[in-house]
Formats: sequence, structure tokens, C-alpha cells
Amino acid sequence: MDVVSDAISAVRIGRPSSQRVRVTGSWCARLAPYDGAGFHVVLEGRCWLLPDGGEPVELGPGDAVLLPHGTGHVIADGPADAARLARAVPFEQWRAGAGSRAGRREPSAADDGAAVEMLCGKYRLDRSHVHPLLAELPPLLHLPNRADSADPTDLISPTGLGGGARAGAGAGSDPGLRSAIALLGHEVDERLPGSGVALPSLLDLLLVYMIRSWTAQHAAPGSRAGAAGTWPAALGDPVTAAALRALHTDPSAPWTVERLAAEAGVSRPTLARRFTALVGRPPMAYLAWWRLTRAAALLRDTPDPLAAVARRVGYSTPYALSHAFRREFGTTPGQYRAGPAAATTG
Repeated sequence: MDVVSDAISAVRIGRPSSQRVRVTGSWCARLAPYDGAGFHVVLEGRCWLLPDGGEPVELGPGDAVLLPHGTGHVIADGPADAARLARAVPFEQWRAGAGSRAGRREPSAADDGAAVEMLCGKYRLDRSHVHPLLAELPPLLHLPNRADSADPTDLISPTGLGGGARAGAGAGSDPGLRSAIALLGHEVDERLPGSGVALPSLLDLLLVYMIRSWTAQHAAPGSRAGAAGTWPAALGDPVTAAALRALHTDPSAPWTVERLAAEAGVSRPTLARRFTALVGRPPMAYLAWWRLTRAAALLRDTPDPLAAVARRVGYSTPYALSHAFRREFGTTPGQYRAGPAAATTG
């Protein structure tokens, strides 16, 4: 697998959930902070998203928003002052009143304002072993349906949500993301046979495309160095990317720095220097961490015996894996598998 796929797979638990809502008039709904990632896709109309501690963001048709760290926020028909934010209705209560696709209220002449229809949802994440690529994501990724959106390097703040700390990677300029949003809109609208399988898969695809769009945009030449963290640069550097691809494709292989340098087509010192500068740790230290993170995901998601897990992540014996696992995570593989995170299956 590749780094983005592995980073998501290591933390994803269960299936994403989503609700399609349609509302008219004046409305204001609050979504509490969530131990996962939230998203919104606007299918029709315009609305505003007001993140806790951040700047309001206007959303239009086809816009997608990802809140990768579960930041609490308000969605509303327009900008809101502090008094209105304090009166925001909890999302589940608001959704019940706004109506779902099955029982929505059509707009009438009495409605004050145009109809807004959106897909709102959540991804469940196990944050105990988050990949640094995901940890570097800004609190809010706004992917507008505009090819001529603002320069995304001006919309990143590494320190928090204030002062324009949102990523405008430009969904309008990403054909893959645009296609995923179009397919989502069609699937939730038609409720075709097989939608129970198709919709969660499309939501997974949406998450991949949103993260891919952000990393690609900030790995591009001319993006401000360090503005979006180091991982976009790591994935955009041919040497570091080649080494990461090799490690993630076969983490159980008997890798050495020499072998990895040959895979990347550079000398050992060059690989060590570039990899460490961009990833934040030397190649073999990253491999050791990733093997244990992958082992944790396998313990959580599969019934495989410890010996099989050890082989899949490059440890010769279950004892060797157990020793390294306890040193890294402060618990044994058996205790981790029996813990609350492993018990959550979706």
C-alpha cells in the first residue's frame, strides 16, 4: 500500500456515517467536538461553517469540507455572532427538524431564504496511533468547487484555526475529487440497489481524495515550505517518496539503509539526510515505528494469531514483537487487542 492509504487504514474503525439534510429559512446547528473526523458536502444552495476558535467559511454547491481532528463547529444559513452561536441547536435535534431525504420538507413561499441541501457525516478514528501525515492536517480543509480558488498557501496556519487556518486545496481543479462528489450526490439522491455498499465506499473514497488533494497541492513547486508541515514535501520528494513507498509496500522485508538507498537510487548518506529531514526520523526508526503501528491495526481489526501478525510486520517471533510492542505502547499485544479500542468494530 501507499503512505496515504496506510495512514488512513491504521486509524479507521468501523464504517463512516452520513446524513443527507435539506433545510430552508433561518437555521443554526452545532456539532460538538468528535473523536474522529467530520465532513460536509454541499449539494445545493449556500451556507456557512463556523469552526470553534476559527474564521467562518462560506460554502457553495459542490464544496467539500473535512475537519480531520473532529473540531467542534456550527453550520448555519449565514454568519453568526456570539449570541446566535450560543443558541445553536444540537445537530441531531436540528436534523430531525430539518428532515432527511426520506421525509424532507419542500421549500414554500413562506420560507425565508433558499433551500440548502448537504451531506453531513463522520469518520470514526482510533487516535491512539495516528500517522504523522494525518496529525499534520490543518483543523479545517475547505475544498471549494472553483478551479480559480485562492492560493492555498495563503490559507494554511500551522498553529491553529485563527488567521485563515484553512486549506483551500481547490476541489474544482481536482477531477478525481469532483467525480467522487458527483457520484456521492447521485448515490444519495437515487437510493439505487446496492447503495448500502456503494455509499460507504464512496465516503471512503471522498476521504482519500480530500487528503490526496491537500498533500498534492502543498507538495507542488512554489508552495510555501513548512506552511503545511513536512509530509507533503516528503511525498513530493522523489527520493523520500520512493523509500516510503518501498517500506509501506513490504514492511516485513529485511530492510537496511543500504538496500533502501538502492531502491531509491541514491547513496546511503543522501537517503539518510533527505529522509530524516522530511520525515522527522531516520529510515530504520520510521520502519520500526510503522511496523508496530501496523501490528496494532492488525490486532485491532483481525483475529490473526500473534505469530501471524509478527510475520506480516517483519518480526521473526511473537516474543520479539511483544517485547517491541510493549516498549513502544506500554502494553502487551494481548492487552491491546482486548482493550476498548479493539472492541469497537463498527
